[in-house]
Amino acid sequence: MAAAKPLGFFQRITKFIGEVRQEFLKVTWPSQRETVTTTIMVFIMVILAATFFFFVDLILRSLVSFLLS
Repeated sequence: MAAAKPLGFFQRITKFIGEVRQEFLKVTWPSQRETVTTTIMVFIMVILAATFFFFVDLILRSLVSFLLS
C-alpha cells in the first residue's frame, strides 16, 4: 500500500475551515434571557466579592496598624 500523499497548504486551510464550520453548527447559543440572567448574576457576585475583600482589607489594615503602633 502506498502512503497517503500529504495535503498542500491551501488544501489544509480549506479542510480546516470546513471543520470549523461543522463545529460552529454544533454550538448551542444561549437565549437572550439566559444571557441577561447570567450577566446579572456575574455583577452580583462581583459586588459581593468586592464587599468581602473591602471588609477583609479594612480588618487586616486595622490589625496591622494596631500591632505596629
